[in-house]
Amino acid sequence: MVLAGPTAVGKGTVAACIREEHPEIWISVSVTTRPPRPGEVDGVHYHFVDDTDFDRLVATGGLLEWAVVHGRHRYGTPRAAVEEQLAAGRPSLLELDLQGARQVRQNMPEALMVFLAPPSFEELERRLVGRGTESAEERARRLETAREELAAESEFDVTIVNTEVRAACSQLVDLFSSTHDFTSEAQ
Repeated sequence: MVLAGPTAVGKGTVAACIREEHPEIWISVSVTTRPPRPGEVDGVHYHFVDDTDFDRLVATGGLLEWAVVHGRHRYGTPRAAVEEQLAAGRPSLLELDLQGARQVRQNMPEALMVFLAPPSFEELERRLVGRGTESAEERARRLETAREELAAESEFDVTIVNTEVRAACSQLVDLFSSTHDFTSEAQ
């Protein structure tokens, strides 16, 4: 399953809720060339790499998808980790941006594509400003990208509106439950 949506919609927060409450669902850890934000841990939130290491992953086919996000840093999903989890039959979640979701749709058409939407654009802007991790210039760039990302909602199989994190998490888990038997896996 792919979870995508605009910047600051809460993809990471919803994924953290799933990680905490549903350890039976494997969540991919992306590779990125951007520096860590305060509190982010290498290997937990992202695998932080330099440009040379990222180039090597691209050249060797080590990424299922990758993209330049917000015109600045590169992000990608390690292919081997995803294939290993799928081969084991474990429910798997990829938290991606729009570019990455489109690549997964092309490379794995069987993936369920879920769009996480904000209740409104104003709420999205409030969340972005409220997290306080970007400069004014970066916020403006991200909001412009968000407008483009919101316009792509129709490309997805399902939309979940992230009005409240636990409710969005529950809706996402319900989608997994419709395709996986958690009762035997969780015990």
